[in-house]
Amino acid sequence: MKKNHVVIGVIIVAALALLFTLSIQIARLILGDGPMVSSGEGVGYVEVKGPILESEEIVKQLSEMRKKTNVKAVVLRIESPGGVIGPSQEIYEAVKKLAKTKKVVVSMGSVAASGGYHIAIPAAVIYANPGTITGSIGVLMKLANVEGLMDKVGMKAFTLKSGKFKDAGSPVRALTDEDRALLQGVIDNLHTQFVKAVAEARKLPVEEVRRLADGRVYTGEQAVSLKLVDRLGTLEDAVEEAGRLAGIKGEPTLLMPPKKRKHLRDYLLEEASGFFREIVRREGGFSVNYELDPAVGNGGR
Repeated sequence: MKKNHVVIGVIIVAALALLFTLSIQIARLILGDGPMVSSGEGVGYVEVKGPILESEEIVKQLSEMRKKTNVKAVVLRIESPGGVIGPSQEIYEAVKKLAKTKKVVVSMGSVAASGGYHIAIPAAVIYANPGTITGSIGVLMKLANVEGLMDKVGMKAFTLKSGKFKDAGSPVRALTDEDRALLQGVIDNLHTQFVKAVAEARKLPVEEVRRLADGRVYTGEQAVSLKLVDRLGTLEDAVEEAGRLAGIKGEPTLLMPPKKRKHLRDYLLEEASGFFREIVRREGGFSVNYELDPAVGNGGR
């Protein structure tokens, strides 16, 4: 009988220990782990990873790096195929603002193209690996038309609008010549903005950048020869360069931004937002992006 009590006691203790561990993990997931380094002088580190769909968190981190006196320079690590134009431009402006007060060194990972390249250009020095995929200086708008499919299933769509262009690009009607001209004008203007930003930041003639900016990608090695990137090197090289530019002797300490604190409602909203975006995509909605074709970004797979 006593042996059974001991076994039950051990099981209860083990269960409580497991529950405690799970509680800690859930708390970390929801609240974040907080800053990895909170004091001492060193080099700040900000990472942009994945498609650029929003800018708020990255802009906040860059702003914190700009304000902290113990951050003497900043390394911006980019691993992104690009993304939505508005957020890309906001991050670009935040990097540009930071670069006015502190040296920013960019380290490109496997891909830093389109919007991923745009946010890199205000840096004092841009490092890429020889095989980094970068460039892709261009703008795209993807449209879909489902009229044929709707006809097959016997569906009709009706649109009430305040002006003839309000539904330009609609998936339920054909694109007219006027629609095409209007949307192409938007694309051309956004592309010109991108070209001018690259020319200004890289100190290159606008016409030279325009020649390079037909949407094609470049390897890191090619980008260096074209002056789109400064040097070939790894993340470690970028950190060492940032330390040198900041006047730090020896190996610089990396100062990490605090992780974003999330509440349960944030996760639910993110899931709902992702679900909504997927519905819009499936139903033929469109957006204007700086994004590299995923097939290229994944090595053609």
